[in-house]
Amino acid sequence: MELHTNIFFLIEIIGTIAFASSGAMVAVRKKLDLFGIIVLGVITAVGGGMIRDLMIGSIPPNMFRNPIYVFAAFVTVLIMFLIFRCRPHLLGSHYMESYEKVMNILDAIGLGAFTVTGIDTGIDAGYGEYHFLIIFLGVITGIGGGILRDIMAGETPFVLKKHVYACASISGACLYAFLLQFTHSDYAMLFSALLVIAIRILASHYRWNLPGIRTE
Repeated sequence: MELHTNIFFLIEIIGTIAFASSGAMVAVRKKLDLFGIIVLGVITAVGGGMIRDLMIGSIPPNMFRNPIYVFAAFVTVLIMFLIFRCRPHLLGSHYMESYEKVMNILDAIGLGAFTVTGIDTGIDAGYGEYHFLIIFLGVITGIGGGILRDIMAGETPFVLKKHVYACASISGACLYAFLLQFTHSDYAMLFSALLVIAIRILASHYRWNLPGIRTE
């Protein structure tokens, strides 16, 4: 159990770094100052967990009781700011292409980890029998920070228009709730997280999108 906890903690830190980086990049493109970059970076990384905790009455939210994730996000954003401040040419398209490829993989890992840990948090809080609720908690933990980021940046949330991002989280959350009826929670978490990661990476690589309506 200790090994399991350490592995998922490491994965969550990887996801936190990826989410914080995506928030910081949105802030940079919006030409925000240092404070704005820090706020968007941190809220992207921990915002989903904060919404989850507020929903289940876990007050204060875990981000305040265990600020390691906030600290990891803050350090990530600060390092990015210093790098781009001193080397602005790194924001060029050539470097950004490589950066985006790496971030897509880390982001997929983070989405998978946060989705299943969101469900796990709901189960630990005593809501394991309410399948719709724990699925929602998993999804909001995975995508909530990105929604807050985009709203604060004045954009249509990414999850509503690109690469079946939310659908990857929903698929993994539904699989987790289903597997819990037949197997140990550790296996359910593992297979569900892997499904989220696989869908996210494939959707990003092949540019899968849900159908929409074309307008003139």
